Amino acid sequence: MDKVSKLEIKIINKSKHELPKYGTEFSAGVDLRANLAAGVTLKPLERRLIKTGIFIELPQGYEAQIRPRSGLAYKSGITVLNSPGTIDADYRGEIGVILVNLSSEDFSVNDGERICQMVIAKHEQASWILVDALEESKRGAGGFGHTGKS
Repeated sequence: MDKVSKLEIKIINKSKHELPKYGTEFSAGVDLRANLAAGVTLKPLERRLIKTGIFIELPQGYEAQIRPRSGLAYKSGITVLNSPGTIDADYRGEIGVILVNLSSEDFSVNDGERICQMVIAKHEQASWILVDALEESKRGAGGFGHTGKS
C-alpha cells in the first residue's frame, strides 16, 4: 500500500499544547485544541471565538478547513458555527474557532480540549467568463429537493 504524501506546512505554536496531529494513519483532519487561560462556559445557543495558539503558513493553492468534531456534535450539541471555516493561504493570524452550543445545557470548554478538526485541502481559483446563456442540462434549474421523495 502506498504511503499518503505529506505536505510541509510552517507552523508557530504559541499554545501550551502539542502540535496538531492526526488521530489515525488515514485521518483527513488534525484535532485543534483550545488554548485558554481559564475554562469557558457556553450557554445554550451561545457562540464564542475560542483561540488555539496556532499560526500557520499554507502554500498558495491550499486552504485549511475548520470542521466540527463529530463526537462533540453528537454527544454535546457543540459545533463550528461557520462550518467549514476557511483559512486562506495568505492569512497569518492565530487560528480561532467559532463554537456554538446547540444543546439545551451549558457546556464547558477547557484548556487543551480538542474543539475541532482542521483539514488541509487543495483548491482552484476561477476565471469568470461572462456569457448570455448556459448549456442546458437534464437537471436544469432544479434545486432544494427537486428530485422529490424516494
